[in-house]
Amino acid sequence: MAAPLPRTLTLLRNATLPEGGLADVRIHDGTVVSVEPAYPGAHPDDRSDTTLDLTGHLLLTAPAEPHAHLDKALSWDLIRPPMGDLRSAIDAWRAYSATMTAESIADRARTQALSMLANGITAIRCHVDVLLGPEPLRGAEALVRVRDELAGLIDIELVALAGHLSPDADLEAVLDLGIELVGGAPHLAPDPAADLGRLLAIAERRGLGVDLHTDESLDGALTLAQYARSVRHRPAGTSLTAGHCVRLGTLTAAELDPIIEEVLASDIGIVTLPITNLYLQAWEHEHSAPRGLTALRALLDAGVRLGAGADNVRDPFNPVGRSDALETASLLVTAGHLTLDEAYSAVSDGARSVMRLPPAGARPGARAELLAVRAANLADAIANAPADRFVIHDGRLVAHSEVRRTVAPLPTPSLLLESR
Repeated sequence: MAAPLPRTLTLLRNATLPEGGLADVRIHDGTVVSVEPAYPGAHPDDRSDTTLDLTGHLLLTAPAEPHAHLDKALSWDLIRPPMGDLRSAIDAWRAYSATMTAESIADRARTQALSMLANGITAIRCHVDVLLGPEPLRGAEALVRVRDELAGLIDIELVALAGHLSPDADLEAVLDLGIELVGGAPHLAPDPAADLGRLLAIAERRGLGVDLHTDESLDGALTLAQYARSVRHRPAGTSLTAGHCVRLGTLTAAELDPIIEEVLASDIGIVTLPITNLYLQAWEHEHSAPRGLTALRALLDAGVRLGAGADNVRDPFNPVGRSDALETASLLVTAGHLTLDEAYSAVSDGARSVMRLPPAGARPGARAELLAVRAANLADAIANAPADRFVIHDGRLVAHSEVRRTVAPLPTPSLLLESR
């Protein structure tokens, strides 16, 4: 009988590394202490509960989700909204959000977070709405509860998402609950510059980092450069993030280069969200529809810290999604033209960098945040997203999925002859 989860691990045996070869990985106190060549059969009697045999599994840095909306997740079937663009999604969500209770939000958020954990995501940054109306704290109260319930299994960091209609007092009250970052969507405000200034002023006064929905459209407001200039004076290491940045993908090199220089100077991390932006953008285009992604290649080549996430999962902003970073990586390859290595880095090391998390992975000194997936190599993992997985958070096995598949045998040669 398998040991119950979670369980502390000290040795991962026979793991396949992305660069090739088998390795034994030793872990102490949540940190990888050594990665050495493995020799299958070298430990035949080692059945310790702290040892995990990863024969046939590719060992990867665990993904992190740098931009989620757990408060909205899994609401598509409840709302049954019309399919459409960002504005129609916002309208559908606002109408439904007035009916929600903190308990219902927490139930969906918890279910979604655990689905993400089972697929290998061990850290989530979640934007939670400062709700409009008489009970603006419902979403934040629910997410704080879920964050605390799941502590030890998955790290959840919360961002207060305040629209331009949210009063400062409501945003302050949400932050008082223990929300870590200030967020918003200034490009959607009637006066984007004023709303941006308001949010940044609150964050600076409270000594908090900032994670903004930024320029989530193919035309219209372009606020990223102003955001970057406004935060240059913040101390090094401050968490500063811009999500979506779809507008960058529409610019010429001459228009884009100065903005990227501003981003580099302020050290803002950029988060691309392919599945949701591919769904929401370009509905108005009858032909030659743009892809609705940020300027991935230009950002990477310039050295901007780039992470990638799924954003919404099965809600008015995205009716599909598998809660799996390998799906995001696959879209970065097919729609964003990144290499396999670049795509997986964006959902793992890149996402962790944007989230200001310590380095992780199968290398000495890194945190033991690891995903082992039954695959021969990275291409196999991203292409097939095998469901057989071990998930390790802080050196402990926190999730294990195993699929049993049965396929009918091939017909015998005699049966093939009879069928002709």
